[in-house]
Amino acid sequence: MQKLTSFPPVLPKKPAVLILGSMPVVKSLEKQQYYGNPRNHFWNILFTLFNEPLVENYENKLAFCKKHRIALWDTIVTCYRQGSLDANIRDAVPNDIPSLLKKYPSIKLIACNGSKSYQLFVKYFKNAKISPVNVVKLPSTSPIPGRYTKTFHEKVEEWRIILRYIDEK
Repeated sequence: MQKLTSFPPVLPKKPAVLILGSMPVVKSLEKQQYYGNPRNHFWNILFTLFNEPLVENYENKLAFCKKHRIALWDTIVTCYRQGSLDANIRDAVPNDIPSLLKKYPSIKLIACNGSKSYQLFVKYFKNAKISPVNVVKLPSTSPIPGRYTKTFHEKVEEWRIILRYIDEK
């Protein structure tokens, strides 16, 4: 099993929403890009939410996030995992999310991308002082069918919650 390290956070000047994945998949780690697997629905969902055409260039995707006050990070900084499945994550070490929230008090929503991200967040930070930040579990954008697989449109509808926080100034 290989030791994996996640990416540094993507941070706009005044982020309103922090989207947390669990740990980047093999393809994302190879490309050194958040949600680098072209089959993952993440970028399609975000651009759909804002009624904007999807861009292919990764730097433009990050600029899109920053423009809309969306920060990206992962719940885990390091772990061991064979392949890309969250179920295979072992010996996870969490990122210091409470410190990030102190540094960026403009963050009002943590949107966990999928069950594993949410479970790990609760495991490591349930006693952390993070209010008045709301935390929600959103359906995974992964293309791998899970126990609670939803259609693309169902995912978009559930992800729409982030717009409530981005509109706040």
